[in-house]
Amino acid sequence: MPLDLYYTSSCAHCRSVMLTAKALELELNLKRVDLCMKEQLQPDFLELNPQHCVPTLVDDGFVLWDSRAICTYLVSKYGKDDSLCPKELRTRAMLDRLLYFDIDKLVQRFGKYVYPVLFEGQEPDKDQLPCIDEALGCLDQFLTGQIGAVSPKITIADHILVATVSTIEAVGIDFTRHKNLCNWLRKCKSNIPGYTEINEPGAREAGEIFKEKLASKETEVDKA
Repeated sequence: MPLDLYYTSSCAHCRSVMLTAKALELELNLKRVDLCMKEQLQPDFLELNPQHCVPTLVDDGFVLWDSRAICTYLVSKYGKDDSLCPKELRTRAMLDRLLYFDIDKLVQRFGKYVYPVLFEGQEPDKDQLPCIDEALGCLDQFLTGQIGAVSPKITIADHILVATVSTIEAVGIDFTRHKNLCNWLRKCKSNIPGYTEINEPGAREAGEIFKEKLASKETEVDKA
């Protein structure tokens, strides 16, 4: 039975789940949610998910949201082994640490930069750029000598982080000085199954939306 995934392709969290499903060779019944049209606030979706967020997974009546929870659930239920989410205690601890780092540092700081443009019609908060760069620098340091984020093999930490970092790249934030991060990202682009058809178009879409809204705001300022 296919799994229903309510998603938005420009959303990094959704793409991380889709990459994990691809690695597990799972069939997803994709149900696009147009956040700009506030489809997430429709009664039928609110009944499904009162937090009205994407991604939302429905697996044979079981409803789950939060991309990190969904990724670990999919691997636990459908994985042929634990390579995507290692059970070895220290490796799993490092993986969990990166999942928390992604949401608490990267996503939070990046959101403070882009959300004013995307949802409030304002200028980006450029004060957040040094904060984003600091978080990227921490990730760069952690990736020193690493092949994957926590293992020589691709794990869900790579799926989750690459979706975030590629979106940061797509909106035009330069992090080329972080060499370990750039090397890791290049390897992810080449080695993660489904990256080209799943993550790349979505990240590009996110970047285009941000740049279009930013250009529109700048035009308004010029006319004023």
